[in-house]
Amino acid sequence: MSSNITLNELRAAPVSNHLGENPVWCAAEQCLYWINCEKAPELHRWAPKTNEHQHWPMPERIGGVAVKQNGGLLLVLASGIYDFDCTTAALTLRVASPLPEHVKLHECSCDRQGRLWVGAYDHSFSPTNRNPAGGAYFRLDGNILTPVIDKINVANGLAFSPDGKTLYAADSGTKQIHAYDLDPTSGDISGKRLFLDIPTGIGFLDGATVDTDGGYWLALMYGNKLHRYLPDGTLDDVLTLPFSSPTKAVFGGAELDTLFIATTKMQLGPDTPPGFELNGPLYVLKTAYKGLEDTHLRS
Repeated sequence: MSSNITLNELRAAPVSNHLGENPVWCAAEQCLYWINCEKAPELHRWAPKTNEHQHWPMPERIGGVAVKQNGGLLLVLASGIYDFDCTTAALTLRVASPLPEHVKLHECSCDRQGRLWVGAYDHSFSPTNRNPAGGAYFRLDGNILTPVIDKINVANGLAFSPDGKTLYAADSGTKQIHAYDLDPTSGDISGKRLFLDIPTGIGFLDGATVDTDGGYWLALMYGNKLHRYLPDGTLDDVLTLPFSSPTKAVFGGAELDTLFIATTKMQLGPDTPPGFELNGPLYVLKTAYKGLEDTHLRS
C-alpha cells in the first residue's frame, strides 16, 4: 500500500527548524514537545488546539526530550542528562555523559515501563569515515547511564513494541536496524537479530515510532517518505511526502490518530532532493492508523 501526501493534507506548526527531532506527545497537556538539535539548539512546545507555541534556547546541542511522570522534563544535551523546569528554564545536571567530547548524546525514548533509553552520535562520522563507531546506546538507571549497545555511529530508529517486549535500535551509519528481546522487569536485552537492512538510495534512516498494531514507522531523511514495516520486517505501507527530509514521526492528538512529523533543513551534499525547500516546519497529518500514548519517564 502507498499514498502520495499533498501539502493540502498537512498542517504546519509555526516553526522553521534546522534539525527538528524527537517529537513527544503529552496527552495530559494535549501538546507536543520536540527539539531543534542545533543552529540554534532549542526545545519547543506546541499546543495544536490553541496554536500556542513556546521555545527555550539551550546552551549546547540538544538530542532529545522526555516528559516526567511527576511533572517537568528531562533533556538530553550533548554533555549529559538534565532535569528542566519550563517555568524558570533552569537546567539541573542529573548525569554527565561518559563519552568523549566528539561523541554527543542524541536519540532518546522511554520504554513502556517508563525507563529512558539514550543513544549517541559520533561526530567523526563522515563520507570518508563511515564507521568510527564511538557511540552507544544507554539505559538510564536512576542517575547512572548504563551502556547497553556499543560500537554505534549514529543512533536512530529507537522504538518499542506495544507489549514492551521488543526494543528496536538503529545505526544510520550501517543502515541497519536490529531488534532485541527486552525484559520488561529488569530492562535487560537479549536475542539480537537483524530487523531491517535499508538499501542504498532510498534515504538516510532516521527516527521511528510504533503504532497500536506493532507497525514500525521509519522516517527516511532525503527520501521524502515514511515507511511502515510489520513486526516481521515486511514493508506494509509507504507515505510519500511533499517535503524531502522527515526526521521522526510520532502519534498524538485527542484520538492518537495524528502523525506529528519533524523535519530538517540539513543538507547532506551539493545536490538537494525534490521538496527540499519545504523542510523546516513540524507537519501534522491525520491518518487511518492509531498510535500508543507515549510512556512518560517514571523517575
